[in-house]
Amino acid sequence: LPCVREKLLSLQRDLAASNDVVMDGRDIGTNILPSAELKVYLTASSAVRAKRRYDELVAKGVENIDIEKIEQDIIEQIKTDIIARDKQDMERKTAPLKRADDAVLIDSSDMTIEQVTDTIVGLARERM
Repeated sequence: LPCVREKLLSLQRDLAASNDVVMDGRDIGTNILPSAELKVYLTASSAVRAKRRYDELVAKGVENIDIEKIEQDIIEQIKTDIIARDKQDMERKTAPLKRADDAVLIDSSDMTIEQVTDTIVGLARERM
């Protein structure tokens, strides 16, 4: 809802104006904090994102499936949902999802969480 997004925008900008922050979101670098010192556009293939989401659900006990075929069906559905969400976010009128021109692109498809973290921390240290 645009009215909710507008309220959040002012709260997030106020927070960043008075504190050093790390923010995560689909429009932080383009809409919320367009003059941020470091912007990272973190992405991964929809297939990798679906598998990661499935693994999160299994770890939380939401899905407890050992049969590979059923696992693949669930991953395909999650992948479809991810693609649909990305499309919806990219096409919305208010603060659409897009990479900021000055954002560093990191494709984490073939990276571990530690590699992603090390890469982002390294980028931040370069700017200090």
